[in-house]
Amino acid sequence: MQFTAVFQRVRGGYLAFVEELPGANTQGATLAEARENLAEAIELVLEANRTLAEELVAGRRVKREPITVPAA
Repeated sequence: MQFTAVFQRVRGGYLAFVEELPGANTQGATLAEARENLAEAIELVLEANRTLAEELVAGRRVKREPITVPAA
C-alpha cells in the first residue's frame, strides 16, 4: 500500500497530511520530524479504523481476508 504525503512549509516548521487517508495529518519542526510524525499518524488512523470496524461487526458472522491494492 502506498500513500501520497503532502508537506507544506509554514512558519515554525511543516504541516503534513495524507491525501488518501482523512484524519492522517500532523506537523513537525523539521521535514524529517513531520515525516516521522505522519508515519505515526497513519498507523493511528488505520488502527482506529480497524477497531471501529471490529466493533461494528462484533457478534456477527463475517469473513475477513487480506486485500492488496496496487499503487495508482
